[in-house]
Amino acid sequence: MSFLEKMKTRYTVKKYNPQGTISEEQVTQLKEILNLSPSSINSQPWNFVFVSNPEIKEKLGEASYFNKNKIIESNQIIVFQVLKNSEDFEKQIEATLPEGSINYYNNFVKSKGEAAIQSWLRHQVYLSLGVLLSACANMDIDSTPMEGIEPEKYDDILKNEKYETLFAVAIGERSEDDSNQPKVTPKTRLKAEKVILEF
Repeated sequence: MSFLEKMKTRYTVKKYNPQGTISEEQVTQLKEILNLSPSSINSQPWNFVFVSNPEIKEKLGEASYFNKNKIIESNQIIVFQVLKNSEDFEKQIEATLPEGSINYYNNFVKSKGEAAIQSWLRHQVYLSLGVLLSACANMDIDSTPMEGIEPEKYDDILKNEKYETLFAVAIGERSEDDSNQPKVTPKTRLKAEKVILEF
């Protein structure tokens, strides 16, 4: 099946099969794919926390509003985090990036102030979300991106001190009675001519 066909059939899972599994090889591939995600100037201001421990998933579920069951019943949760402190980020890029990239950051991001820095850093993490969802579709892994969580509680649970949580993605195998799957609820999008323009 082509990638286009897989994108036509992927959807946001609302109900998982608790007995569904993802192979270790697939999880390893997802980790490698996330590590290869693009970011402006190769900034990589992120952490991707893979959680399969049932006790930790239960705690995260309690901090996830209406997403609780998805978190508990999915195979794993991937928590997307960003560096909290711009000084920590600057130390990282000074150690890893060429002078031209650092100059870009200083002249076009840092010069606009702390709020602009934090916004820019978060945008980089969202780029990796698109990569993950596409990879899952290509690998026939079901997924659910979730902003409906309590990031501060996630941070308390995960204790990854230099990073803060932005959002999470559940991955696993859909339940056969998930009413959101396209064969039950047809997938809808705006017409292509409304959102894709040519000049």
